[in-house]
Amino acid sequence: MNELVTRALLPAGLRDALPPEADQEAEIVWRVTCTFGRFGYARVKPPMVEFEDSLLAGSQAGMSRHCFRLMDPDSQRMMAMRADMTPQVARIAATRLKAEPRPLRLSYAGQVMRVKGDTLRPERQFGQVGAELIGSEAASADAEIIVMSACALAEVGAANVSIDLAIPYLVPAVIGWSQLEPKAAADVRAALDRKDAEAVLARGGAAGKLLAGLVAASGPVETAIPKLDALDLPPAARKEVARLKEAVGLVRAALPALPITIDAVERRGFEYQKGLSFTIFARGVRGELGRGGRYLAGEDLMEGAGETATGVTLFTDTVLRAIPLPPGIEATYAPFGTPAKTLETLRASGARVVSGLEPASDPAAEARRLGCTHVLRDGKQVAI
Repeated sequence: MNELVTRALLPAGLRDALPPEADQEAEIVWRVTCTFGRFGYARVKPPMVEFEDSLLAGSQAGMSRHCFRLMDPDSQRMMAMRADMTPQVARIAATRLKAEPRPLRLSYAGQVMRVKGDTLRPERQFGQVGAELIGSEAASADAEIIVMSACALAEVGAANVSIDLAIPYLVPAVIGWSQLEPKAAADVRAALDRKDAEAVLARGGAAGKLLAGLVAASGPVETAIPKLDALDLPPAARKEVARLKEAVGLVRAALPALPITIDAVERRGFEYQKGLSFTIFARGVRGELGRGGRYLAGEDLMEGAGETATGVTLFTDTVLRAIPLPPGIEATYAPFGTPAKTLETLRASGARVVSGLEPASDPAAEARRLGCTHVLRDGKQVAI
């Protein structure tokens, strides 16, 4: 008995998905990728492991601490297990699909593995379903990704979804314009992470009032955008705000009821984003349903240039927490000896049929024992 218990133990952050959760997760992946497909996104399937020096090149070097490593016995080169699928899709776009016309729309789904979980997601293995729009600088591309993400979540039944927009470049643009000393700039960034407007004013020098204004400008788009417009931002920052407003207008036109908020100073988690970024939440659900934004795709493969891109990644473990529990799965017990043609007809109609492997004296009792909701009698499905 002790040996069985020991063998059932799994490493921290790993777990078995059991029925009906495993079925439900597979259904989520299918419905989300079908939604992406209706928007014109073609699916790719990158491998679980790649050579370390390609998977963690360029802007993805920061993911190094999240990755498991192993030695490839064939090439004798170090390989890394993916901790995120976005860089793999960027690699595919920059190499194997380099000649394809832009903008390029790609989707993906698969499991990722990380060395360590965090407070919001202690799981070290979880599913990602995502999409990347590569090769367009238009604000309509940002809007398309956000709208498509909201539609995909609605398709799987996620309720009370909201979008939190961020512009990671906004704070650096203001700090760079103000020419703050490195120590003061670091102090201001830390204060901004805490949303401490008083500390920002005290340490921000000439930019203190402007940066504190960014803190105050966070909130629902209806109030945040007028506050951003009222700030005397430097040209680079004004350009980012203009792009934000254009994207919000397009999203609002498509989904007028979608709750949208703005966090004008958030940058954590968006380290490699290069423009408008977002996080998806659902009220009452722990963690993020997804996140996305604008970045440079394939910059390590294209002599440092890269292609402008925007995308989204949905996390299936969190999405599962945001949708209703599935109703009991209907299944029909077919007693031993049921003609094969009958079974074939039922299954072709979409029914889940459990065949008896031996004669049973009470087919209804056997159906209940096996967790079935119906039993086949005289060729008809009868509820039990």
